[in-house]
Amino acid sequence: MATPLPETMIAMGFDAPGGPEVLRPETVPVPVPGPDQVLIRVAYAGVNRPDVIQRQGHYPPPPGASPLPGLELAGTIVAVGEGVEPEMLGRKVCALVPGGGYAEYCLAHQSHCLPVPTGLPLAQAAALPETLFTVWHNVFERGWASQGETLLVHGGTSGIGSMAIMLGKLFGLSVITTCGSDDKCEAARTIGADLAINYREKDFVEEVQAFTAGKGVNLVLDMVAGSYVPRNLRCLAEDGRHVTIAVLGGAKAEINMAALMVRRATLTGSTLRPRSDTFKALLAKEIAENVWPLVAEGALRPVMDKVFPLSEAGPAHARMEAGEHVGKIVLEVSGG
Repeated sequence: MATPLPETMIAMGFDAPGGPEVLRPETVPVPVPGPDQVLIRVAYAGVNRPDVIQRQGHYPPPPGASPLPGLELAGTIVAVGEGVEPEMLGRKVCALVPGGGYAEYCLAHQSHCLPVPTGLPLAQAAALPETLFTVWHNVFERGWASQGETLLVHGGTSGIGSMAIMLGKLFGLSVITTCGSDDKCEAARTIGADLAINYREKDFVEEVQAFTAGKGVNLVLDMVAGSYVPRNLRCLAEDGRHVTIAVLGGAKAEINMAALMVRRATLTGSTLRPRSDTFKALLAKEIAENVWPLVAEGALRPVMDKVFPLSEAGPAHARMEAGEHVGKIVLEVSGG
């Protein structure tokens, strides 16, 4: 007989935007799954840059989403809504969610869940969905990356950067990355980067041109924007693609449109969180078919930085903002 669910749970939220210290525990009702939804007892929840930006007051959740931070998690399905097969009860899954991961229980769309393979620890499973969905869509779908091409990704030791390096190498790309220290460059090379550039000491444009014998890269995955955009475009080969997924260096950029025309460059970008359930379901299906077998066999594992208890979500955010982490930061909720 199934154990009855509690009526309330502990979650980490905030009353008003601010620094990491505004995150504090609160008691809230356990959510009830609606049509096509499952309720997951959270074992671990991933910490991502959008969580930090939401806490700062600059990234509100989309309509209908939980106001709590947390975009990815792993755990066990303990309740299902209308339209969900009862067989899903008890399954261990990881999931991409539009919010609510920093809690003991969280709702997810059934089609946004992926099964946790045998041998994959739940802490690692929780560190996969946000970066994997983001990198797969932007590098391989929007960026049209194909075997034999060269990718430039900034911040190679971040969650996104490390996933881009690993996924790129698994699918036959050469990968160049930038990092802010020699130690991080060494870590990026260990992750798999073919070239890691300390941007504080070297001009990454010159280094990219030298490494590619003047041909440039086929694709840039850009999380900086701002002043980096014209420099990124100087790194692009003819018919190159520039995909922006964050604007950490500023939302505005000045570019030479004539150079864009001459090189036939493509400039695009995306955000994942506000996309429709249908889009995310299709993306999950493609990942399940193309990438999840690599996870199941152990060929793809997230780079893990540090695990914090749920109650220490504030210090976890502080670590991310300090920029000292290498790989993914995760919150332990119920563990397992």
